[in-house]
Amino acid sequence: MDKILVHGGASLSGNVKISGSKNSALPILAATLLTKEPCVIHHVPDLSDIHYMLQILSHLGAQVERASGVVTVQAEKIITEAPYEIVRKMRASVCVIGPLLGREKEATVSLPGGCVIGDRPIDLHLKGFEALGAMHRIENGNVKVFAGELKGSSMSLRGKQGPTVLGTDNVMMAAVLADGTTVIDSAAAEPEVVDLANFLNKMGAKIEGAGTRRIVIEGVKELHGAEHSVIPDRIEAGTFLVAGAIAGKGVTLKRVDPSHLTAVTDALTRAGFLLKIEGDTITISPNGVWKPLELTTNPYPDFPTDMQAQMCALLAKTPGISVITETIFPQRYMHVSEMKRMGADISLNGATAVIKGVERLSGAPVMASDLRASAALVLAGLQSEGITEVNRVYHIDRGYELIDEKLNGLGAHIERVKA
Repeated sequence: MDKILVHGGASLSGNVKISGSKNSALPILAATLLTKEPCVIHHVPDLSDIHYMLQILSHLGAQVERASGVVTVQAEKIITEAPYEIVRKMRASVCVIGPLLGREKEATVSLPGGCVIGDRPIDLHLKGFEALGAMHRIENGNVKVFAGELKGSSMSLRGKQGPTVLGTDNVMMAAVLADGTTVIDSAAAEPEVVDLANFLNKMGAKIEGAGTRRIVIEGVKELHGAEHSVIPDRIEAGTFLVAGAIAGKGVTLKRVDPSHLTAVTDALTRAGFLLKIEGDTITISPNGVWKPLELTTNPYPDFPTDMQAQMCALLAKTPGISVITETIFPQRYMHVSEMKRMGADISLNGATAVIKGVERLSGAPVMASDLRASAALVLAGLQSEGITEVNRVYHIDRGYELIDEKLNGLGAHIERVKA
């Protein structure tokens, strides 16, 4: 198991290229199960979650080839059962249920375990499948979903914390091969849902409305192979923008879609930073004054929950009092206790964090609890005195491609060593 040593105090400058989106690539790879023909996916990031998904596809019978960010999948003959030992390492593995149900009218997949950032059940996925005519039962930790046939239907996928992204993906993948028209109301509108819909349409699906709260899917008899490039990862981009804010003299992100980052760039502008947007690049520079913020996480296009921890790292040294309210995963504050070990002044009141900016942070041994928390601890380490030792970095490798190498390329001093 590796750990990361962040030597604080280095200044960042230069260019960094943003990788393909993890949260797009995972359901797009799952969607290749919907056809017997080859599919070629470009800009697939080199992440542990992607590795696990490719293992799952191979277990299900697909032929998988991977080289330099390009993955080719041909699922000519497949099985419909993914056991616990295959799927336990990644919650997003449940997104194979939709394509298996759509193509084979059945799927048996081990239920994902608990998650440190809060309960994330798949009840809305199952609600959507039931609306299409499927039934399900849970036995021995597995969910089995099955149907004689799938019929288009109208449904709402809104949950307590808003629309479900993975549920929208899953139901959309099942519905493309259903008989008739499916209408998903209260659908997730994230760019990753749009990316999946665009790929499915390239395969011959008929999907309209992706990116809005109402998606209409006209079922087709079969899908064919297709070639597709995954969109840039907006959360990786946001993380590097915050790194540029914390320690940058001028950091330029390349291969980004600025329209996906409006909530983040708006927040950083309000926090006192200069942002220059040109085509698919964003440059962030200091403006002399850091300003406190009030932020509330909400579904896209509002401020993303996946950027909350990183903003905590920035605001920890921002003069004044900042307030962040987490509406998506109210328990998603595992990073706070670790940042307090570094000298941060953060108090929690339910789902709200009150952050009093301090003059200095000091490096300390800290424990990464989840993907975004681990990135936030690296960011905190960039602005700390001394060395910050981030343990359990397998979390960060789930969603950030070579984050230590990319930051070092900007001038950081980060080591990856064996724990």
